[in-house]
Amino acid sequence: MQQDNQPIDLTYETDFLPENPVPVKKERESREKRSQKESVNNGKKSVRVKDIIDGTFLVRENMVKQLPFVLFLTLLGVVYIGNRFHAESMVRKIDHLKIEVGNLRSEQITTTSELMNISRPSEVAALVESKGLGLKESMEPPKKLKR
Repeated sequence: MQQDNQPIDLTYETDFLPENPVPVKKERESREKRSQKESVNNGKKSVRVKDIIDGTFLVRENMVKQLPFVLFLTLLGVVYIGNRFHAESMVRKIDHLKIEVGNLRSEQITTTSELMNISRPSEVAALVESKGLGLKESMEPPKKLKR
């Protein structure tokens, strides 16, 4: 066992010992100063996890002063979320409209090809004959009228 030449301090932290009240008081003051130094960082109080959990950091003077800024940030967050939902709904609507345009385009192409097929002279003659309208194709070419 090593021997140190340092005196051993056997003071207790009790208030009922009248023999040594001064060192206990000094020690308490030094501990309070250390705890204040730990909690105060460059003039600002630090926020501990316990303060966040129980919500006491919200009632400090600094937080009350910062309340308009916090509300502004909250408003910006709500606007951001709303904008995101609106953009997603617009994307869904655009996708739906693209599918609808594709379907309408294919229908238009089909209708156009059927119309071109029906409007050929041979098809028109066959259609008139099948309906029994009594019309016949002219064998003479059309004549131009002069003034």
